[in-house]
Amino acid sequence: MCTKSKINKKHSHLKKYYPLVGILLLVKLAIHLIGNRNYGFHRDELLHLSTSEHLSWGYFEFPPFIALIGKIAHLFFGYSLSGVRFFSTLAGLGVLWICCLIAKELGGKGKAILLAGVAVIAFLPFFRNHTLFQPVAFDQFFWTLGFYFLIKYFKTKHAKFLVFLGIAAGLGLMNKYTILVWGIGIAAGLLSYEKASVYKNKWLYISVSIAFVIFLPNILWQYQHHFPLFMHLQKLKESQLDEIGPYDFVIDQIKHPFTFILSMIGLIAYFRDEDLKKYKSIGITTLVIFALMWIMQSKSYYFFAIYPVLFAAGAVKIEKWLQTKPNWNYAVIAVLLIAMPFLPEAIPVLPIESYVEFADLKSDKNGRIELNDDYADMFGWDEQVKLVDSLYQSLPDDDKKHCMIWAENYGEAGAIKILGENYQLPDPVCAHGSFWTWGPGKTDNAICISIGNEKESVDKVFEERILIKMITHKYAIDEENNIPVYICRKPKINLKKIWPTLEKNVFD
Repeated sequence: MCTKSKINKKHSHLKKYYPLVGILLLVKLAIHLIGNRNYGFHRDELLHLSTSEHLSWGYFEFPPFIALIGKIAHLFFGYSLSGVRFFSTLAGLGVLWICCLIAKELGGKGKAILLAGVAVIAFLPFFRNHTLFQPVAFDQFFWTLGFYFLIKYFKTKHAKFLVFLGIAAGLGLMNKYTILVWGIGIAAGLLSYEKASVYKNKWLYISVSIAFVIFLPNILWQYQHHFPLFMHLQKLKESQLDEIGPYDFVIDQIKHPFTFILSMIGLIAYFRDEDLKKYKSIGITTLVIFALMWIMQSKSYYFFAIYPVLFAAGAVKIEKWLQTKPNWNYAVIAVLLIAMPFLPEAIPVLPIESYVEFADLKSDKNGRIELNDDYADMFGWDEQVKLVDSLYQSLPDDDKKHCMIWAENYGEAGAIKILGENYQLPDPVCAHGSFWTWGPGKTDNAICISIGNEKESVDKVFEERILIKMITHKYAIDEENNIPVYICRKPKINLKKIWPTLEKNVFD
């Protein structure tokens, strides 16, 4: 009876904060409901949705979780922009909720829970992460969930939380490989927990085994496909990571100074606060992950997944500092929210014309306006698909049976595949990334609509070509401007025969 009474009292104590957290969730959701519907699909979103049409245990660029979510999104909403993005937003709401729960588990009361939740809202990059339909939002969710289970284990010593930790890690691995770095950080942090006693606990190894079993299908898929992960990482390094300066990773962490200060307060608290230093393994985990990502020249946003567990500790520490002047917590919240006027830079809450005015962007001599890369990558796809459709529909019925739509990159191919659903266009053929795995199409390719391929590439494959149009768009990213669209005939080569040889160039 006593134990039951304690449990009921604990849940009652927790429930009194539900309205507070609910308000924070509604604020974040309201912002996303406005922003998620604007502009258009990002090229990466088009790729992720395309993979959902070809469910598998893996893909050349990422594990299979995002494809499964894409399939579920399509089942409920079709290819509605706001409907698809709602699932990333759900993951973001989960991050906020769990961050507040962590603050509560660390001993925080109402002010700490409020501050932790506000920090998630005030950290503007999360709006970008929780808008786009990408693995990033789910990666942040699984990191935060894993930390929550770890803290619950530290508090209770219940083995079930190690099991839950393994499940979160396994699902995280099926979503994004960066969680391997998270796992290394956790392993290093646990060495400092009660003299590494957890390494004598069989449930830790059961937890690792659970994660491995969940991840195993993707390992087998990688093996069957000659581990394209390593080819992708090498190409990513050459095309993007090598361009990152030695201090860019660090500098990007402090671009949002107020939330950064809160996270640093949380990190230090894990080592110095009398009540929180029993969780210092999380502080060690943070430092190890930071060091590894910095050394590997990782993209800065990979590290953002660590912030919720730091925000929670920072919020608890500030609440303790201000326990004699609790109203000062609202001043801290006000400081965090200073960043909110810059919200349109993180999520498209403004119509594009209003955003251009807000950002004071000017057109160049060709009438083009340079947006940031994320926004620029949301424009131009509809125009491409409409032109391809008009060409395809203009063909005689017999030509349609022999027609291939050949796209140069996964963005163009994804647009044909996803946006082309409204036009009943045939599946595109593309040798870029995962599209290569879906083959050279079912037709004999006697006639081809080529989009994005340069003249030199087209001439290698076809004897005849007619340039239909060079597509331009005032907002689209540079690589999707002045892209050629050709009608091609008389193929020189049998695409089906040479297709296997193109695997080594899928990331070119």
